[in-house]
Amino acid sequence: MAMLGSLIINAMTIYMFLVIIYIFMSWVPNARESSFGQFLGSIVEPYLEPFRKIIPPLGMIDISPIVAIFVLNLAMRGVTVLFNNLLL
Repeated sequence: MAMLGSLIINAMTIYMFLVIIYIFMSWVPNARESSFGQFLGSIVEPYLEPFRKIIPPLGMIDISPIVAIFVLNLAMRGVTVLFNNLLL
């Protein structure tokens, strides 16, 4: 059971880093149009889309990815607590 929890946490951590990389790619011209950027967008955009529908951009700044990362971090903590309680 601990191995499954560790695997889920590791997968969520990797996904969080992919979201951060995708956010930083918006600062580089044409980075999202590259094949890697399109691949990353196909992985990350389905997660970010609901947050963008709820949270409007503040001028030119989109804060929805920050909220999405925060929610993912909370989910990681929840999985950690869940698997720690299952092992007791």
